[in-house]
Amino acid sequence: MSILINKHTRVITQGITGKTGRFHTQTSRDYANGKNCYVAGVNPKRAGENFEGIPIYGAVAEAKEQTGATVSVVYVPPAGAAKAILEAVEAELDLVICITEGIPVKDMIDLRHAMRERNTRTLLLGPNCPGVITPEELKIGIMPGHIHKQGRIGVVSRSGTLTYEAVAQLTELGLGQSTAVGIGGDPVNGIKHIDVLKLFNDDPDTDAVVMIGEIGGTDEEIAARWVKEHMTKPVAGFIAGVTAPPGKRMGHAGAIISGGQGTADEKLEIMDASGIAVTRDPSKMGSLLQSLI
Repeated sequence: MSILINKHTRVITQGITGKTGRFHTQTSRDYANGKNCYVAGVNPKRAGENFEGIPIYGAVAEAKEQTGATVSVVYVPPAGAAKAILEAVEAELDLVICITEGIPVKDMIDLRHAMRERNTRTLLLGPNCPGVITPEELKIGIMPGHIHKQGRIGVVSRSGTLTYEAVAQLTELGLGQSTAVGIGGDPVNGIKHIDVLKLFNDDPDTDAVVMIGEIGGTDEEIAARWVKEHMTKPVAGFIAGVTAPPGKRMGHAGAIISGGQGTADEKLEIMDASGIAVTRDPSKMGSLLQSLI
């Protein structure tokens, strides 16, 4: 089993004809079961064409109707990405994964309001995220598939690079992953740490979880408090940005300390108090997790 995606998932690529969309659709399709999973592309100006045998439709709703797809991945440029996400939401897909970075914050705020007004059942992962992978089954996004190994450890992270680092450490230790989820680091996004932890907690094929956060915001603290009350599986944690000075943005738009909240020390303290095993050394994430199982 896994969370969010598996070998039976059927995927639409929004923005399949752009350079990024073409490249990552091809590499994801070449991974594991991808040839059976990538079933449609969307580009209103290229409807009726195909990309390496994948039919291109003019709208997400049409692509869903014709192929039975339940998930889309968005590689649309920033100016049109929020609109593309909303189109997938209106088509009532189960999950939309937005890889695009640089989407205006106002566009994402408007999108969030629109999703709330519709009381949508669609989950949004991202934007500005590496995507999600269930090793040896399906990859949706930009992560390097070769470092992943099928197994029973869940990974959730705000940082794409640290997701890869944690996965590589686990694989080197012989610990495969059930699913690895990169939630992205933008200040206005979809799925949070807590949402992914709930899914892993309910997944019978996930035995433990690596949770990686960053400075800025309070999502990690919220997730940690939930872990203390509800999580039945071991969690190892790391927070990037321990040495960041106050007010300093570190890479992601959401990774900024303000108002005395969101520091790495504060997050680590709350995580530790909530029963999460924490490390301040990113090279120790894998070995820390190994010590818990």
